[in-house]
Amino acid sequence: MTADLMRPLILAAIVLGCVATTDVRAQDASTIVITRGGTRAPRIAPRDNFTGLVRVLPLFDSTATTRASASSVTFEAGASSAWHSHPRGQTLVVTSGVGRVQRWGGAVDEIRVGDVVWIPAGMKHWHGAAPMQTMTHIAVQEHLDGRFVDWQEQVSDSQYGVQAGAPRSRAQELMGDIAPKLAQLTDSVLFGDVWTRPGLSQRDRSIATVSALIAMNRPDQLRSHLALALDNGVTRDELMEAITHLAFYAGWPSAVTAVSVAREVFAAAGR
Repeated sequence: MTADLMRPLILAAIVLGCVATTDVRAQDASTIVITRGGTRAPRIAPRDNFTGLVRVLPLFDSTATTRASASSVTFEAGASSAWHSHPRGQTLVVTSGVGRVQRWGGAVDEIRVGDVVWIPAGMKHWHGAAPMQTMTHIAVQEHLDGRFVDWQEQVSDSQYGVQAGAPRSRAQELMGDIAPKLAQLTDSVLFGDVWTRPGLSQRDRSIATVSALIAMNRPDQLRSHLALALDNGVTRDELMEAITHLAFYAGWPSAVTAVSVAREVFAAAGR
């Protein structure tokens, strides 16, 4: 193969400002190519183009005959990209957590697991995680003359939506002052990742969590999770049936305690 033919094959695809590390020849292969999980290393995104901690895992690169490249990008809670645009547009597929996206001059939109976001060519925008939750999306874009992205200024706090006196999560209220890392992990990992996984609905996760807390006789944690269960669509009758059922497995004292907590929660919720 001549040097002229080799040069396009070693094009370094720039994805969100990070050099991809996957085999650039894969999309040009004449057979199926499997790049195994764990063979690609994530990189910390450059601070010039992002705010907060962002990890970029390259998935595939453009080649001599293809223009598309993709990465899986994980934003820690509160992290975001700077304002930027893509010469051929970009598609985002949210795979975990809760995030935000905004076009210049538009409102901030929330994005969740399963959402597919199309950003037109040349549109100035930013995207990132919610304030208290992590978010991972797959980003797919095509290059124009080797250029994937045009970076601009950082997103301000007012543009992101962080304002003085903004409401804090329950974890932040309970322990943010004394155990800030535990509060952050509760928000970003437990509720931002585990609770948003598609294998169980939010309603089913509430039933499982409430049942576990009743069985362990944990009234303080049960109180907030009973309220969350109501928000997630579990009815008062279903919760009381669960408590009655668990009395035979977790013991009468645990069930009686749960009834007392449920009475308080139902009264506060007007149920």
